[in-house]
Amino acid sequence: MRNFIITVNGKQYEVGVEETDASGNVSPVTPKAVPLAVSSTAAPANQAQGTKVLSPFPGLIKNILVKNGDSVKKDQPLLVLEAMKMDNDITAPCDGTVTVNVVKGANVESEAILAVIS
Repeated sequence: MRNFIITVNGKQYEVGVEETDASGNVSPVTPKAVPLAVSSTAAPANQAQGTKVLSPFPGLIKNILVKNGDSVKKDQPLLVLEAMKMDNDITAPCDGTVTVNVVKGANVESEAILAVIS
């Protein structure tokens, strides 16, 4: 099963999707979407001011190394992005206070906003 984060009418949901086998068969699964808990300290990505940390390529958020509101230094690792079975550290481009915009286990596309540093 693969997990995805989707946004519907401004609310984020985590959705699990079953994969098929080589013959295309899949067991019937009842879709289940649950609202994600949003931290009160997190600013929405479209309102956040500061330096955006963008995903350099599509991948899976394997680990988040900082929390919202943490002070970070330039080149400090913020999270681990897995792509093609390799772990890649995503680092802070500058000093500041971080707001994380992704959750562990989320799949992201290239240029997705992973965090904002203000």
